[in-house]
Amino acid sequence: VTLPYAFLHMRYNLKYFDKMRCLRKRSAVSFLGVLVICLLFMNLYIEDGYVLEGDKQLIRETATHQLNPERYVHTFKDLSNFSGSINISYRYLAGTPLPRKRYLTIGLSSVKRKKGNYLLETIKSIFEQSSYEELKEIAVVVQLADFDSAWCEVMVQDISQKFAHHIIAGRLIVIHVPEEYYPVLDGLKRNYNDPEDRVKFRSKQNVDYAFLLNFCANLSDYYVMLEDDVRCSKNFLTAVKKVITSREGSYWVTLEFSKLGYIGKLYHSRDLPRLAHFLLMFYQEMPCDWLLIHFRGLLAQKEVIRFKPSLFQHMGYYSSYKGAENKLKDDDFEEESFDIPDNPPANLHTNMNVFENYEASKAYSSIDEYFWGKAPSTGDFYGIVFEKPIKISKIKVVTGTEDRQNDILRHGALEVGEKIVGSKKGRQCTTYLRLGEFKNGNFEITDVENKVLFDINCMRILVTKSQKEWLIIRSISVWTSQTTNQ
Repeated sequence: VTLPYAFLHMRYNLKYFDKMRCLRKRSAVSFLGVLVICLLFMNLYIEDGYVLEGDKQLIRETATHQLNPERYVHTFKDLSNFSGSINISYRYLAGTPLPRKRYLTIGLSSVKRKKGNYLLETIKSIFEQSSYEELKEIAVVVQLADFDSAWCEVMVQDISQKFAHHIIAGRLIVIHVPEEYYPVLDGLKRNYNDPEDRVKFRSKQNVDYAFLLNFCANLSDYYVMLEDDVRCSKNFLTAVKKVITSREGSYWVTLEFSKLGYIGKLYHSRDLPRLAHFLLMFYQEMPCDWLLIHFRGLLAQKEVIRFKPSLFQHMGYYSSYKGAENKLKDDDFEEESFDIPDNPPANLHTNMNVFENYEASKAYSSIDEYFWGKAPSTGDFYGIVFEKPIKISKIKVVTGTEDRQNDILRHGALEVGEKIVGSKKGRQCTTYLRLGEFKNGNFEITDVENKVLFDINCMRILVTKSQKEWLIIRSISVWTSQTTNQ
């Protein structure tokens, strides 16, 4: 008789302690939420020079609402196919669901580092390098992906204090996924002979990014992946928009704005659910940046589409893995990279003898590719026929590469033309105006719209003297001042 009684008594005690634990947990969440709101309110009077009046009013209104811990949990519905969201719950540590869809979401995942912490500097760079008009079109989602709750609380307080106006204005969200949603991270396959702790680190990182991508799938039209130790170029959003516009009508899965790892990788938001599922399926197989390459290939983008100058630079000195030194830098990064060419849609052709697959199209962009032709003769040309008549402000052509400095255009001129004749396949201009000669293999001219009185239909690079060396046209860059309505 006494045994069942003791058992029931023990069960009662366990239920009591469970209830107390739940109450303490809820109290902790409530306390943290109230603390965040207090910090947001206090920050109105700290480092507030950047806050506009509209943001101030929004902060005052939000700070007066009673905090409800239930608002800080958001659950995605589980769909059976790979285009659906993954069924996990997200805890909002700062910020609330976005009231409207944005143009671009910037995703960051951060964990506690043994040495250094660059997250606050990264967030600061994103906001400081954007104009107020650009800020209206972006959302920044920070995932605190460490299981150390004390570290997460400290980081939330720091972020909330420093970036309060951005949180209240709906530009910044901080989220966390509880450890219970993670798959097994111990005893995984040791591919590439990696040590166990390295396998665990990179496997968890894949899951971190999968959860972040899943969360961001419906927040905007486009998504760019950054690390938590990155510096941004000024007006990077405007540069990204210009590139996206220039590739309108062409197929792409990933556009790259940095050569390093998974920094600056841009996706259509509609592809994020599939990418999230993909990372989860193969989370223990290989590092995230390798999986991203496979994903791009599986969706039939064979070539890397990377733009110069790079818009994002790695600034961290210590890696998030064991605090090891990481001195990687992108030498194509420019702090002021606003001046990206437009390169309006055009048909490209040449009468030169093209080497292998280095065709004409590979020169007409800021992508890291080039045209390569065998020794050109006098009268050979590289032609561009624009889809619409345009006004041009600036033209820049670079020939040769660092490792093939002899393959430059030694004698050549650049001309622009008007009055198109012929069919779509064989269109060309009837008259041309010469703008200048190549010097040391390069050509650059500005203020073109004031030197050319007609709307430009064509542009061509003309070889004025035969050469023995082959010719690499590394890049052709065109900046427009306006497009005519013809």
